[in-house]
Amino acid sequence: MNSKIKNSKETKWYVITGGPSTGKTTTIDLLQKQGYQTTIEHARHYIDTMQNEGNSVEEIRRNKKKFQLGVLDMQIAQEGSLNKEDMVFLDRAIPDAMAYYQFLNLDYDEKLLNAVNGVSYKKIFILDRLPFTKDYARTENEDDQKVIHQLLIEAYSNLGFPIVFVPVLPPAERVQFILNNL
Repeated sequence: MNSKIKNSKETKWYVITGGPSTGKTTTIDLLQKQGYQTTIEHARHYIDTMQNEGNSVEEIRRNKKKFQLGVLDMQIAQEGSLNKEDMVFLDRAIPDAMAYYQFLNLDYDEKLLNAVNGVSYKKIFILDRLPFTKDYARTENEDDQKVIHQLLIEAYSNLGFPIVFVPVLPPAERVQFILNNL
């Protein structure tokens, strides 16, 4: 996709991303504990919200397009509410949806294309894969993890954002690696 992006210096936002089960939320939580502004991952938040309304994870994930649009809407709203001058670490960002659309064989829709066209991030930190662990919100397996991880790398690379690959390290060292590479 040849989307024209804004200059990545327009915000002070850093994206923490990677396939499922790569330690994103652990990393974000540690950054938050150190006093940095962070965001939440919306796929999990969407699932939790829908479960509170009485839906099972299987029901929620069955309609792939509805699920992706629900998550994308939350991500767009969240990023729209952030101050571009604030330094923020995002637990995933709008372009992550591109990788998931591809993984699920969904065509990019106008909402996604418009959202991606307006994004700006200072740097993308892609966490190297950890051993896959299953939890209540994940429907993927280890093979899916590898595919999604590669699709994320391609999505951010194609958009031209500066990418830093974060090696597998103990959580506190991963955070320090990120902070050393801002």
